[in-house]
Amino acid sequence: MSLPQFFLDEQVLADEVQEQFPMALSRDDAKHAKVLRLDPGEHIAVVDAAQDYFECEIRSFDGATPIVAISGHLDAQPLAAYVCLVQGLAKGDKMETVIRHATELGVSEFIPFAASRSIMKIDAKKAASKTERWQAIAKSAAMQSGQTHLAHVHQPMKLAQLKEALGAFDAVVVCWEEAPGTALLRDALRSAVLSASAGHLARIAVVVGPEGGLAQEEVDAILGCNANANMVSLGSSILRTETAGIVAPALVLYEMGGMGAGERA
Repeated sequence: MSLPQFFLDEQVLADEVQEQFPMALSRDDAKHAKVLRLDPGEHIAVVDAAQDYFECEIRSFDGATPIVAISGHLDAQPLAAYVCLVQGLAKGDKMETVIRHATELGVSEFIPFAASRSIMKIDAKKAASKTERWQAIAKSAAMQSGQTHLAHVHQPMKLAQLKEALGAFDAVVVCWEEAPGTALLRDALRSAVLSASAGHLARIAVVVGPEGGLAQEEVDAILGCNANANMVSLGSSILRTETAGIVAPALVLYEMGGMGAGERA
């Protein structure tokens, strides 16, 4: 049975000198702990501000604050690859759906992309609050799914900013409905596989367009910003943006050795 999991923003448990100490949960996480109705004697998993992973026993409560003792050090599941999802801004709650489910899969980073055909438009005043909301969703999804790495959500980027950000990745995969059927994901990841084989954690960006898809000039610009950028096809079906935003990173993680890939015959 998996343990309830919490992330600490500032507290480093290795620095605690007392056997029992208060756990510095955020206000929302303290509410979550209350909803779970945790009792003294129960155990929880904690990822602290140093990204260290512990099992802790709740000894008591000081109001809503758990007083805990470290029961042991846990081994975090290593990442198969560092995957960043570049998701074209989508209307309604589609962005929240994508961020929630892609976090559960193991996506490490999100870049909302203000594409030319995005129906959703976010001005500078709303960008910060939207990003804060998306980051909270990513954190909640990581807690629920037992991910030990908390995904980072950027503020929405325009094409010029995105091109600069994508230059540092080992591979960039552009999912485009107009890509030829021979544009295979496995081939596009060749450079990232070589990087992983050399002992480095491969960094892969997956680009998915908004409801109206990516414009030709956007595809050309993204392909030109990284020597290892390639367009790929996700099959003969034209997927909704919120479907592609979940399926594409799942396929990348699988090809890189995650998502049960190690169990293939």
